[in-house]
Amino acid sequence: MTIFSAALLMFLVLDPVGNIPVFLSILGGYPPHRARQILLRELTIALGVLLIFLFGGRYLLAVLHISEPSLSIAGGVILFLIALKMIFADVQEIFRHSPDGEPFVVPLAVPLIAGPSAMATVLLLMAREPERWQEWFLAVLGAWLLSGVILLLANFFSRILGRRGLTALERLMGMLLTTVAVQMFLQGLQQFWKQVTEAVPKI
Repeated sequence: MTIFSAALLMFLVLDPVGNIPVFLSILGGYPPHRARQILLRELTIALGVLLIFLFGGRYLLAVLHISEPSLSIAGGVILFLIALKMIFADVQEIFRHSPDGEPFVVPLAVPLIAGPSAMATVLLLMAREPERWQEWFLAVLGAWLLSGVILLLANFFSRILGRRGLTALERLMGMLLTTVAVQMFLQGLQQFWKQVTEAVPKI
């Protein structure tokens, strides 16, 4: 996987376009200046969470004795569920009952930006090829920057595309993410089968 393909995968997983209606709904009651401050703060927190999982995730996997095939299969399942949500569900329904008050960490930073699928993705990237940590860092940073720009321009995109346009674009991204999820799941199964065949004594 190249830096570009990893960044594209992270961008699809972060799903900034699909998050636009939710961010507008949650931050709509704040003055524009304060809303931008909150968004920048939550973006920074989300980046910190992703980097913690990027650089510390493999040690957690070692402690929990989680194999690479297991992580790949689990990541594929999570991505597939996220993709289904992007295609069929109304993302605003998930956070309809968010706690009152100014959002802090939840739900904007986690799980809207740094959600389970994003955490699983960075874990998977590092677990497969830890020696390429600089490339994975750049991929995560690039996807995060692009997602941040889109969310900061949420009002602009909402006016240009409208609700129907945002929904159509999110569903298109969901379809792309579905194919990535299936590929990740199949690759995990392939790795598992390879481990099983290598463990069986040859006659």
